[in-house]
Amino acid sequence: MYCKKMAKEKFDKNIQIRNRRASFDYHFIDTYIAGLCLTGTEIKSIRLGNANLTDSYCVFHEHELVLKNLQISPYAYGNVYNHDPKRDRTLLLKKTELRKLKEKSEEKGLTIAVSRIFINDRGFAKIEIALAKGKKMYDKREDIKKRDIEREMRFE
Repeated sequence: MYCKKMAKEKFDKNIQIRNRRASFDYHFIDTYIAGLCLTGTEIKSIRLGNANLTDSYCVFHEHELVLKNLQISPYAYGNVYNHDPKRDRTLLLKKTELRKLKEKSEEKGLTIAVSRIFINDRGFAKIEIALAKGKKMYDKREDIKKRDIEREMRFE
């Protein structure tokens, strides 16, 4: 019983893992919230905050959306049941949303970027993906200027 109490106390209910690089590189046009197909040790690792979104991206494989390069670190107590850290994971969306995303992502200059992973109220891991358009270098410089100005305003 003691181990179960310890395990429940370790998990943070307010997990939000963000991909700040994606918001710097892309303009988000439309956002979607999707479910993830995960194994037991993967969800435990996400609840501990051990996930990395930096190189992850989404592609269509046949009629489903697949998340690639999402790194979920192995669960410390998973032993032989641990997962492959960078395996492909299927995203769960409605058919209408999948159809819209597929049509839009085939347009020139648009891609599907991963912006964050979070745990919802029911305890499920959800991922926020966005239909995005790449920023030009001058757009990135403007964003940096705005952030610097806001930072200076806060300190004054």
